[in-house]
Amino acid sequence: MKRKWLAAGTGLVSALGAVLFLGAGQTQEEDVASGGEQESQSQPIQFPHDTHAGQFRIDCQYCHFSAERSVDAGIPPVETCIGCHREGLVAGRTHPEEVAKVREFFESNTPIPWRRIYKVSDHVRFPHLRHVAAGVSCQTCHGQVQEMGVLESVAPEAGDLKMGWCVSCHLERGASRDCTVCHY
Repeated sequence: MKRKWLAAGTGLVSALGAVLFLGAGQTQEEDVASGGEQESQSQPIQFPHDTHAGQFRIDCQYCHFSAERSVDAGIPPVETCIGCHREGLVAGRTHPEEVAKVREFFESNTPIPWRRIYKVSDHVRFPHLRHVAAGVSCQTCHGQVQEMGVLESVAPEAGDLKMGWCVSCHLERGASRDCTVCHY
């Protein structure tokens, strides 16, 4: 009798663990696509990547300052934005209301609460520094950001940020496919 309970309990725990594991793997983007609460949110500043990275050719790493030396690319502090958008420098001719928001965040000493767009599952590590050092361009994973306006979702050409997409890139580039490279 004890063996039946033990087998049933083990099966139940395994099934529950699988459900939790699969549910934890759902990314923010999947939440957006499935009608989750993220869908109604937008960025606090309508930051036009096509203007900054496209028209003005500002390098991605100017704002995403830690990509070459850290696991995370970093998000720009308001001090980076205000460096150009102080009164009288770059007034924000096309979007003065957005530049005014930048100035408000700066004057109140409040960080801009950017909403994260690109996120791999929690059980995956994506070290930006390794990819930058290997010469992988930002556009390989993030799409043609210099042609995009305000980022609200993952670029379609950037793949689905799932394991198969990453493994295919590793295969193309001859990069390691050892599990511990991304899962540690």
